[in-house]
This record gives sequence, structure tokens and C-alpha cells, in this order.
Amino acid sequence: MRIDILTLFPDMFSSMEHSIIGKAKRQGLIDLYLHNFRDFAKNKQKHADDYPYGGETAGMLLLAQPIFDAVDAIEKETLDLKKRIVLLDPAGKVFDQKMAKKLAAEKQLIFICGHYEGVDERVRSLVTDEISLGDYVLTGGELGAMVITDSVLRLLPGVLGNDQSVKTDSHSSGLLEEPQYTRPRKFCGLEVPDILLSGNHEKIRQWRLKESLRRTHQRRPEMLENFDFTDEMKKMFSEVLAEELLKSIHYPLK
Repeated sequence: MRIDILTLFPDMFSSMEHSIIGKAKRQGLIDLYLHNFRDFAKNKQKHADDYPYGGETAGMLLLAQPIFDAVDAIEKETLDLKKRIVLLDPAGKVFDQKMAKKLAAEKQLIFICGHYEGVDERVRSLVTDEISLGDYVLTGGELGAMVITDSVLRLLPGVLGNDQSVKTDSHSSGLLEEPQYTRPRKFCGLEVPDILLSGNHEKIRQWRLKESLRRTHQRRPEMLENFDFTDEMKKMFSEVLAEELLKSIHYPLK
């Protein structure tokens, strides 16, 4: 996969060279390119922003021309690649794991990092997707581009080294991940559940699934509203509900 990121602050992405993404890049599994809007500006001062028409609006807007020219230059280099052009914008669709999987199926992604008060509205004619991390506002789209890039690239075969871990991540299955433990067995009076030390792989699998259902019910119950339960899950979830009800009776909420 090739990823191109259009930004005013390419240095912000240097930290990605030290992550799993950097390792995947060095192994040739992905290509990551950074493009500074200012390099495509045609004005003498190389400004990539200006005041919006109409007045009475605080802040600056990113100019359309540098963004159009940057995207055009990238597309000329990669005519043979199917691509999605993503604008990071607070008004975009909220990013989730389902969206990450769709983007991971693409050959090329181009991210446009909004900044200041946003972009000239005409830039939206270029994009295929407008994405937001959530219902809050960041200073710029750079952090959003990093988050989405990390989430998407870790889904590509070979990037993590162990592809099985992707399948068991929270949200990948529609459930939150179960509690996990490592050495030592006892720590600060807290112990690893005996079942995880039993060596019985089927019982461990059942425990993990049940605890995954429990954690999702406790922390993100809305995720279960349209969840496709198997018969085994239905039985386990009934047990979880009964156990949680029993707890609430013994330890009533204040």
C-alpha cells in the first residue's frame, strides 16, 4: 500500500519512523510519502493559507491551489493505483474499525490534513472521504492522519508479524478484548485466573469469549445492540447477565 500525507507540518510524522509502521516501511511492505502544502504554493511568499471571503470569520483557510496541485502531482505518479482521497475534518464521518478495514483494502490513500479554520470549500470536490476521529476539534488533521494510518496499516498482512493478533483485537470481532495477564502469577495480592494456567485450550477459549462478552457489556453495552450472537455466545451472555445481576444484589450500587 502507498500512503501520501499532505500537511503543513511534515516533521510531526517523524515519530512514525520508530513504530511498527516504520519497520513495515523499511521492510518494503508499505510506502509512506509526506508532502508539504507550501511546496506547491505559487505565490511569492509560499503561503498556503489566506483570509476567508465575507469577513467576520476568525482564522485562516488553506488555499485550494496548493492542495489541488499536490494531489494532481501525486496522481500523475500513481496513475495505475486505485486510490481514496481522505480529508481530515471535524464534519466528517467518525472513524471506526469497520472503516479501517475498508481503507486497508485500498492500494493507495491520500490524506489531506486540514488546519486553521479548515480548507477552501472547493477542496472537497477532490476527496472521496471526509473523516473525523470524533466529536471534538483538534488543531489540525495531522494527529488524525497518524491515528488512521496506524489503524489501517496494522491490518495489512505482515505488518504486525503475527496476523492472528489483528483478529483478536478489540473491535475487530465486534467485542472488546478479554482481560489478559502475564508474569508474575501473583502481584500485589492479585492472581492470574487459574483457567489460564490449566493448559486446557478449549476451556481457555470459552473463558476468553465469555469475559470478552462481559467486558463489552460492562463498558460498551451499545456494541451489543446489533451484535450477531452465535448460540454459544447467547448461552454465555445469559450467564454473564445472571452473574452481574447477582453481583449487584450482593454489592448494590450507591
